[in-house]
Amino acid sequence: MPSPRTKLNKFGKPKKRIDSSHYLYMAVIVAVILGIVVGLVWGGPEGFAVSLKPLGDLFIALIKMMIAPIIFCTIILGIGSIAKAATVGKIGGLALGYFLLMSTFALGIGLVVGNMIHPGEGINLSDATFESTESADTKSFLLGIVPTTMFSSLTSGNILQTLLVALIAGFALQRMGPAGKPILEGLAHVQALVFRILIMVMWLAPIGAFGAIAAVVGATGIQAVISLFTLMAAFYITCIIFIVVILGGLLKLVTGVNLFKLMRYLGREYLLIVSTSSSEAALPRLIAKMEHLGVSKPVVGVTVPTGYSFNLDGTAIYLTMASLFIANALGQPLALGEQIGLLVFMIIASKGAAGVSGAGLATLAAGLQAHAPQLVGGVGFIVGIDRFMSEARALTNFTGNAVATVMIGSWTKELDRVQVDRVLDKLDPFDERTMLTHGHVSTSDSQRSAEKAAQSEVLERAHAN
Repeated sequence: MPSPRTKLNKFGKPKKRIDSSHYLYMAVIVAVILGIVVGLVWGGPEGFAVSLKPLGDLFIALIKMMIAPIIFCTIILGIGSIAKAATVGKIGGLALGYFLLMSTFALGIGLVVGNMIHPGEGINLSDATFESTESADTKSFLLGIVPTTMFSSLTSGNILQTLLVALIAGFALQRMGPAGKPILEGLAHVQALVFRILIMVMWLAPIGAFGAIAAVVGATGIQAVISLFTLMAAFYITCIIFIVVILGGLLKLVTGVNLFKLMRYLGREYLLIVSTSSSEAALPRLIAKMEHLGVSKPVVGVTVPTGYSFNLDGTAIYLTMASLFIANALGQPLALGEQIGLLVFMIIASKGAAGVSGAGLATLAAGLQAHAPQLVGGVGFIVGIDRFMSEARALTNFTGNAVATVMIGSWTKELDRVQVDRVLDKLDPFDERTMLTHGHVSTSDSQRSAEKAAQSEVLERAHAN
């Protein structure tokens, strides 16, 4: 029974609360429109619009502040996930191999498409650069990767130093075995704090987007708007082709399952992802639905959680296309060797960027700061459209993980093909009540009741979205 303070709709039922991310989404839309208008009306080299650039720079500075802790936590916890997945033998090894291959393939597709359409060309914002260090020879570069101390790697601003220390610490914790588990759990809490701060920073995205877009449009005119929307359209088209042709083709070839039937089965999860711009919101439901589809619990239990850190196809496409856009917009296109170096870094740094809206932007800034620091300031140019591309990233990541789960289930002979056909043909629909009992550990009836109540509330909000 609703409390006296609960607002009711005209049917006498409690009104659904709007998720706070919706307000941020609407604020970014308004900020982008206002930025374009201000840039067109008060443009010019000495115009008011160009003077708003520090607003975008301030937001990028806050994003850069989060880069080192995000990379440090996600890499260490990612190595922990690899160790956990490897212990299950065939399933874990197959899953990790597939994830690495597909993520690299997605990054490569982003580079190919970016080099074909040349996003950002014609804007020529050569004056909007970031102060960079002088180029060094190979010896100085290698010595520069090693920090003075382990802790200085988090404060020096050198992302490669952060990455090196994170890799060393991750493998050290892996060798510690059970003794390292409390440390990993502690780092998981630290990561939660870091992502919470990142979410708070993202609430300043409308201000940053307004300043950056106004300055860009004020300096270049309508060409900036055309280039931004060209990048966004190309990214969406690339994601659609990747899902339908690459993922759909692999799924049909390996399992004989029709991709569109699988996507129809996951329809509610897609709506939930669109409303939150994060595939993490649909993680519990994907686990439950994959098990109902006919994939065994061990395969689902390993593949889905591991895929959420290591199988980020949409994020991979975004990182490479956005990097090429920024380089071209600043009049400093990346050579092929630089693009490959950036791709290798993104393969590692993109792990763990699926769960939080804004983590993709931070990873992009990290990659550019590590390989082309003079381009970091250009991240502000795409703040305004990053939110619009986050849905495509999340939907592509989610679809990739769903397809991977079915394929790995088929490869390991842990897929009930008869059940798959029954479910996808709507003969055995998913029972939403099973979500209420889809818990991990429950030692008492009272504990189960509490878990059910909490999960029921989450499910109710998911339906509302």
